[in-house]
Amino acid sequence: MTSGASCRADHLRAFHRFKGTGELLYLFVLTQFRAETAYTSPRIALAGNAMTSTTSPSSEKIEPQLRAVRPSDAEALCAIFNMPGFRQGTLRMPFERVEQVERRIAKSGQETTWIVAELEGKVVGHGNLVVQGSRRSHVGEINIGLDDAFVGKGIGSAILGALLDVADNWRALKRVELTVYADNEPAIRLYTSHGFEVEGRHVKAGFTDGQYHDLLSMARLRF
Repeated sequence: MTSGASCRADHLRAFHRFKGTGELLYLFVLTQFRAETAYTSPRIALAGNAMTSTTSPSSEKIEPQLRAVRPSDAEALCAIFNMPGFRQGTLRMPFERVEQVERRIAKSGQETTWIVAELEGKVVGHGNLVVQGSRRSHVGEINIGLDDAFVGKGIGSAILGALLDVADNWRALKRVELTVYADNEPAIRLYTSHGFEVEGRHVKAGFTDGQYHDLLSMARLRF
């Protein structure tokens, strides 16, 4: 799954992954991507949020301005989360409310690096890296999502690269993971180009637009 827009429970995304015990978790990864060449279609990847899109791919690449999320971004982010392409690539519900996004921003703590991408002052995408706790403190989970109109322009890759820089050079994480719809090939290509590998398949674990879909767990290791 990947691109588009919806705003659901905690940290903009919903993804599934396995713990070492085989237990299924839900992540918020926007994995939003039917992604960039990896974002070649507006959907978000479960990234989880992956990116997917119903628009034609573009060869034009744009360099966005990346910055930390602000409380005032809630309305713009909620608009993205409610876009049909964005929602198609995630596990989000329709009709997310601005208040829900405001609460997520307010609740994000030191364990979260949450950034937005801007073009000429307009928020066109977001991504976050959430560090896990206790004996999983070496692990981070990633979520990315884009405005449907800006898929396929290199913005998702810029967001993902910035989050991985934080993971590697500032948080010293050894494992970064995400979840994506198994049929979201653009998003999978994006993640693979940044060093992620498929670790497993969750059969019929996602339900979107009246249909069940397989999800893939992907991770990038640095041991």
